[in-house]
Amino acid sequence: MAILIRTLLASVVALASLGAITQQVRDQGATDTEIRIGNLMPYSGALEIFGQIGKAEAAYFEMINERGGIGGRKIRFMSYDDLSDVSNAMDLTRILVETDNVLLMFGSFGTPENLAVRKYLNERQVPQLFVASGDQDLSEPAVYPWTMGWQPSYREEGRIYANYIQAFYPGKKIVALWENDQFGRELFKGLVQGLGDVAHNIRIDIAYDVDDQHLDGHISILKQSGAEVFVFAGVPENASKVIRAAAEHGWRPVFVVNQMASSIETVLKPAGTENATGVITAAFLKDASDPAWREDQGAWRSFLDKFTKAGGKDDAAAVYGYAAAETMVQVLRQCGNDLSRENVMKQAAALRDYQASALLPGIKINTAQFRPVEQLRLLQFDGRSWQPIGEVLDTAFTGSSGK
Repeated sequence: MAILIRTLLASVVALASLGAITQQVRDQGATDTEIRIGNLMPYSGALEIFGQIGKAEAAYFEMINERGGIGGRKIRFMSYDDLSDVSNAMDLTRILVETDNVLLMFGSFGTPENLAVRKYLNERQVPQLFVASGDQDLSEPAVYPWTMGWQPSYREEGRIYANYIQAFYPGKKIVALWENDQFGRELFKGLVQGLGDVAHNIRIDIAYDVDDQHLDGHISILKQSGAEVFVFAGVPENASKVIRAAAEHGWRPVFVVNQMASSIETVLKPAGTENATGVITAAFLKDASDPAWREDQGAWRSFLDKFTKAGGKDDAAAVYGYAAAETMVQVLRQCGNDLSRENVMKQAAALRDYQASALLPGIKINTAQFRPVEQLRLLQFDGRSWQPIGEVLDTAFTGSSGK
């Protein structure tokens, strides 16, 4: 049974302005005192580590409420556990829209879940904003004008890794271990497309289930190929296991891991920093556990410190949640007193060169094409910290986007 894990209650206090009366426009989900936002997360099950995204978002909105809210309105964040199940996602989305009367859906996790509810939300003209998925099909404004992604697409991330491999390891044998779901397929597809005519250098690729208990056996098979480059696409826990397993097998390929499985604290340290030294990733967010950002003056740093003291995890998912919530609040502030769903979408599509405080330097949010973050930075782990490789990369120029 899915459960409501947290609701931030709105203040009942409303201060009447003595100044000029401003015309207020609002839809279901917005009142003089609150803004209701719906969200779905995997707070339990195989992907529960990503529930940290929702917990960080809830904590961020709570912080905004403590500071007076948005134009005097408190955010009521209604986040349900859908167990990463499509049928649960559909049922809970209907409850949020038809019973809880949310103004919009924000940041829900998962590709199949978001794709499943997209048609329903668009038919009802309910904003489906900044979804926690890198599937490029969730950013198609010509077909689904009420749905907007947030992060770079998985396919473009795969292309960036392909470009890196061709530039630094031309002709080398490649193997890939990818999660057997929409995310893994998209990233692997991008890798193959990016390699183009040299995709034959991929000697073996193995698709595995997220709860696969045979990762060690997969590593043994991949090692036997004699590959020098290993591309991994999966959840953080499995990334850590794979890096450690390769070292235990005496295999030291060039490791490339996907961005959401690259936290120093939750992936590289458990794998052994000596085993993880040299790992490559592409990122758009700062790593909260990277010493390079320990003294960062951005608001995200103080928030994460407080969040972890309250029991939250200092990981990539929490930073992701903070940055997405910060972006959502910026959109609501731009709405002013026009809290119609139409204006919410208008303002969401109007962000220009917006830089949330947790974004890596040089990476900015532009939403005109409904693809808010289209930039990544290649990074390499030196045993202690992430070191940048080259300049910021625009994923829009990493190759064709044919499906």
